[in-house]
Amino acid sequence: MTDQDEARLDDSYEKGRITFNPSAKKQYSKSYGIVGNHSGVQICLWNRKSLKGHRGCYKVKFYGIDCHRCAQMSPALAWCSEACVFCWRPMEWMKKTKFEDSEVDEPDLVIAETVKQRRRLISGVGGAQGADRKKFKEAFELFPSHWAISLSGEPTIYPKLGELIKKLKEKPEVKSVFLVTNGQEPEKLDALAENDSLPTQFYLSLAAFDEASFKKINRSVYTDGWERLNKTLALMAHLPCRRVIRLTVIKGMNDSEPAIDGYSTLIERSKTDFIEVKSYMALGFSRKRLGPSYMEEHDEMKVFAEKLEKALPAYAIIDDDEPSRIVLLKRKDSRHENMIRNSRG
Repeated sequence: MTDQDEARLDDSYEKGRITFNPSAKKQYSKSYGIVGNHSGVQICLWNRKSLKGHRGCYKVKFYGIDCHRCAQMSPALAWCSEACVFCWRPMEWMKKTKFEDSEVDEPDLVIAETVKQRRRLISGVGGAQGADRKKFKEAFELFPSHWAISLSGEPTIYPKLGELIKKLKEKPEVKSVFLVTNGQEPEKLDALAENDSLPTQFYLSLAAFDEASFKKINRSVYTDGWERLNKTLALMAHLPCRRVIRLTVIKGMNDSEPAIDGYSTLIERSKTDFIEVKSYMALGFSRKRLGPSYMEEHDEMKVFAEKLEKALPAYAIIDDDEPSRIVLLKRKDSRHENMIRNSRG
């Protein structure tokens, strides 16, 4: 998006609604495949690399997902309850509102249109130099086998999220469904568990180690945002699915010794199966708020992860991926294998 595009975004939503008006749809269509009234899909850098023969993103190495058949999408593309300083989306213009019944797209429409828009976005990759014809054929013709509900915005705002997840997991072609949330809607998580509509792998994004850092980094619209996050952490301990906490580590902001102590307390409360310790990356709109000097080197991430491992004796480092500057820890008594076999985990 250009600076002029950004300047117009703040006026591109109709007050009190979650739906794209013509102006918003035009702006977001430059970066995403727009799906219905409020959803979107995108082909990420790793997806494109995979279609050219590369292994793909770190999730291939850690969990065995099919990167070239990944549908990275969101049912609430431009709306969120936080304004995280490290977000690489244009979150300054995201509005936390509630869906009106008349605006909510049905899960069947969201799924069908996501597949259609994703196919449109990758259609030109097949003829590119270095394209892997076999991978491209599978990616273009087959139903996506991996669904990453994590693209932008906060997916738990979508009131039919559970139905969406359940429909995806019922499809025989789908091997895995990942859901990434900021943890600000614990009652939505509770509802997913009660209705047997949890994803294959549940992700909680965690960047704060105490209430002060939460207010500085996450900037929730809720006055009780820190309490909401802690409720989600407590709920995680009882979820019958694969659970991951993804730490976004920002140099000079949340990588101190006190941060290690704070994280270890929060993580132990969640009983999470996996911990991804990942450096902030200076991408997209985050470069206007932070920048490259806030990125950690991979060796620094390994040192940070080793300190976390020492503070959390129930966990052990099991893998890392240098291109993504990420280290993976796993709970020693987790019942889950690293590699995912099917949508049930």
